Amino acid sequence: MGKKFKNKDLAAKLGVSSTLVSLVLNNKADQHGIRKDTQEKVLILARQMGYFDALKEKNESSPVEDQPGVLGMVVSSLNDPFVIQITPFLEKAFSSIGVGFSIITKDPDDQRYDRLIGAFKKFYSGLILLGDAADENTIRTLKTSDYPFVLLEKSVKSQRLNTVCSDTSAGAQRVANHIEKLGYKNVLIIADHKQYHSDEEAIKFIVDSLEAKHGINRPVIIEIDQRLTEDEIDFSSLERFLRPPYRADVLIIMNASMVYPIMTLLRKKKLRVPQDIALVSMEEGTGFDLMFSPVTCLRKPLSGMSTKVANMIWSEVKNSGKGKFKRQINISPELIIRNSCGTL
Repeated sequence: MGKKFKNKDLAAKLGVSSTLVSLVLNNKADQHGIRKDTQEKVLILARQMGYFDALKEKNESSPVEDQPGVLGMVVSSLNDPFVIQITPFLEKAFSSIGVGFSIITKDPDDQRYDRLIGAFKKFYSGLILLGDAADENTIRTLKTSDYPFVLLEKSVKSQRLNTVCSDTSAGAQRVANHIEKLGYKNVLIIADHKQYHSDEEAIKFIVDSLEAKHGINRPVIIEIDQRLTEDEIDFSSLERFLRPPYRADVLIIMNASMVYPIMTLLRKKKLRVPQDIALVSMEEGTGFDLMFSPVTCLRKPLSGMSTKVANMIWSEVKNSGKGKFKRQINISPELIIRNSCGTL
């Protein structure tokens, strides 16, 4: 056994009192009005410092010790770049608190998926619903049964739920500021036709941010079927905005998966990025730094989001889904500037 655990050591690291630590570890924090996020910090650090391991060696248990088993994340597609990027961070965050983690894809058959929700409750102590996987029916079913769940990259304005999202408004503002700095006037926004409804709010933020800039004209929005290859995309829908009278200076692409087909199509049409047309992606994709013109993009705060999600869902599990405190957390993304926007 390692160094003996002492409440005062943990308290000193967190900058709180030993009494507060004792109340949390003895499951009396709620009775004394200690904030949920403070409780989470105490318990996470206690686990990392070996408090629970030391009790197990003595065949003892803590009043707040919980064995949440495995937590699941429901996603619409495993091909989503965001799923690929955030998974290692989530695995690390859950591993640090001793919780298992797995990913489930949402069944496209609604009736079959509804039956699966019941099965999830038997195998998972709690769920993370990512993006479109957080549909109204799933949320209603889980909420009615007080099942622990958290929404990731999905906010529901009509209900107060635990959510962790990247700050779309802040991201749009950063992109608009950069485009203004580069002196571009005409902006063409390319969105996936199938995902337009999901991206509608983000598109509005971008349009509003750009229109607020002096000298930038109202952006034009084009919807393209993301399922098409660069050879199948109707170039005429783009071409008329790449020449006078509009003559777009920069493309803003909403979805990372659309960037490569669009850039390949432009290349085939002898249009160079960024010499003939600049390009910015609102999402980061795998290999963006290795493309023939490295792509400027918004990078989501993966580490921060993962930590918040892990703490939040663990708290929900401990409270059996009946926690009174529901938090909506938005974290600002970072603008990664590369060559595609015309900035070396």
